[in-house]
Amino acid sequence: MHGAIDPSRPLPVYVQLKTLLLEQILRGRYAPGARLPTEHELCETYGISRTPVNRALSELAEEGVVLRHRRRGSFVNPHWSAGASSTSEVRVLVPDGRWEELIREVAPNGMALNIATVDLADLHHFLVHAIAEGRAPDLAVIDSVWTREFAESGFLAPLDELDPGWIREEYETDFLEPFRSANRYEGRPVAAQAEADVAGLWYRRTDLDAVGLPVPRTWDQLAEVLRVLRGRGGHAPLTFPGGSRGGETTTYCLLALLAANGSTVVGRDRITLRTDRTVECLDFLHRLVAEGLVGGDVVSYEWDRPIRQLAHGQASLALGGSYDAVALAAAASLPRDRLLDEFGFVSVPTGPHGVDTTLSGGMAYAIFRQARNPGSAMRLLRDVVSTGAQVTMSRTTWQLASRESAVARVSEESPFLRTTGRMLAGATVRPATAQYARVSAQLQAMLEAVLVGRLDPESACSRAAEMINAITGLPVAG
Repeated sequence: MHGAIDPSRPLPVYVQLKTLLLEQILRGRYAPGARLPTEHELCETYGISRTPVNRALSELAEEGVVLRHRRRGSFVNPHWSAGASSTSEVRVLVPDGRWEELIREVAPNGMALNIATVDLADLHHFLVHAIAEGRAPDLAVIDSVWTREFAESGFLAPLDELDPGWIREEYETDFLEPFRSANRYEGRPVAAQAEADVAGLWYRRTDLDAVGLPVPRTWDQLAEVLRVLRGRGGHAPLTFPGGSRGGETTTYCLLALLAANGSTVVGRDRITLRTDRTVECLDFLHRLVAEGLVGGDVVSYEWDRPIRQLAHGQASLALGGSYDAVALAAAASLPRDRLLDEFGFVSVPTGPHGVDTTLSGGMAYAIFRQARNPGSAMRLLRDVVSTGAQVTMSRTTWQLASRESAVARVSEESPFLRTTGRMLAGATVRPATAQYARVSAQLQAMLEAVLVGRLDPESACSRAAEMINAITGLPVAG
């Protein structure tokens, strides 16, 4: 095996390794879904350094051949390999989490499923790449804010085209209105909401009890609590993802803070970001970092690091979402029925010009125009968003259901779902634009530039507005 890669050859070592791994996959040494050797194992096996190994695996991932998962390794993409060419199976793409388990639990007997799982942070990129190569999945779990982007590009199949009876008898009568509207394009349903979440502030009850202060409801109260906690020494008391490495979670937290001060990003026909209220929000966050109330390294955090810090006592408060509940309980080694004994969750504190509101998001199921089996995909979609499936989803993930019948069944069982359900009633949503992914990236860059001191809040806000103008073509208000 060592002779398979020769550093003296003119072909770069990473190209040799990439070609070798690809040949092994095609020959069946690594079956669809199989884990490839770790970077360390490949270095040992072929006597090469980690740099070419990492590049080879990264390029295979970029080309859709393998799926890379943090802390788990690299796996052969079952949707790419020649062994996954069956025309009868339903190809499903889901992010990490319990999605695959939930789908398999409710799938019709005899339905052949080919499920690929990717890291949530990579989901959008992976989908776009698969569509470009003509190998989009039949059914995928997507962030609901991407619905307009994919629909406007012609990638999504209208659900009333696949099953008009179900749309008329169940979708239009039982799904909550905010989700029906969010998943329409040109008046037609193009996705079915799988679940919903709300942004908020998580906190450790014992830490706040120790300083004798109430849960903060305003920015001024939040700063006061953080200063008292910081005065006790130790870690920076507040954490959140503050840069591009946090991906959409960074944007989600930022948009919630902006909403809490009455600020928005994109309106119906113009960019509304460049306002004093946005600058006020950015200045507030910059001052928290400058005072050591938030660690300056939050700009390097991946999306799930803050909730793990909170769980392990490395932070007292964390901006996040209701979707963090299950992960927080697991990281803190708590039974779920004891989570709210140790931690609390409230709406994001309001700014000087804000109201008591929060941000809502969630994931949705969509069927693609490139689907090989759209009929089977629709059948599966109906099952995974049935009332029974949504009740199971809410019970196991603590996410909000999108059907009235499911909400009614679980609300009496869970204090947490009752709380987040009340928060959802007054929530705002993320900007509905086909260019949302690129807009989101600019918001992440804006926040990061402020937190590291590269740009002052006003300059960062103006630059982000100009970049969003270039992306969307919408004029900048003000």
